[in-house]
Amino acid sequence: MEEQNMKALEHLEELRKRLIITVAAFLVFFIVSFTFVQDIYHYIVKDLPFKLALLGPSDIIMVYVLIAVVVAGSATIPVAAHQTWLFVRPALSPAERKVTLTYIPALFFLFIGGLSFGYFVLFPIVLSFLMSLSGNMFATFFTTEKYFKFLLHMTLPFGVLFEMPIVMMFLTSLGILNPYNLQKMRKFAYFALIVVSILITPPDFLSDVLVIIPLILLYEISVSLSKMVYKRKVAAAAS
Repeated sequence: MEEQNMKALEHLEELRKRLIITVAAFLVFFIVSFTFVQDIYHYIVKDLPFKLALLGPSDIIMVYVLIAVVVAGSATIPVAAHQTWLFVRPALSPAERKVTLTYIPALFFLFIGGLSFGYFVLFPIVLSFLMSLSGNMFATFFTTEKYFKFLLHMTLPFGVLFEMPIVMMFLTSLGILNPYNLQKMRKFAYFALIVVSILITPPDFLSDVLVIIPLILLYEISVSLSKMVYKRKVAAAAS
């Protein structure tokens, strides 16, 4: 019993160490990104056909913090993934360690890919659709804070969702997920993805389709990659 308690304390200490390193990395990236936040802000708004307004002196600080948090969070993903890998490494075989280590850069690039999809593909379509609803009935007036919150709402979810294949591969490597169970849950997964796509897009058919199709493709890719990892895992265990 005492030995089990010692092992539990060691695991908690190790987890604490990994969390501290991850948080420290985020703070460093936040400071660096906040230093260049004006350049990032001007890049984002340079092609806008309208001027953004401020309702108070604190609005621009709020926007700067939002931008810095997103940039720092994106940069911290490889660090957080590596610390997670170091935490679970003792439970992995040498072959599993080598394979799962390659997932770390993929997590970062998929997150950036998801953000890019939301920003360059979906966001312009959604913004154009919403502005067309006003027609000549309303004067267009966007506050800086609301515009950037809306932008993050349309991009961040895709950064997270695009990491689905790598996350499923990693969990399959750990034995937490089984690809054949994922296949059986396909109908429920499709339904959940459709609900998510409807919630994060305006109520028009085009926007829903633009989101639903990539998400379903991501799920199928995730299942296929999970199956590949699972078969390799079974083959390695049998040999």
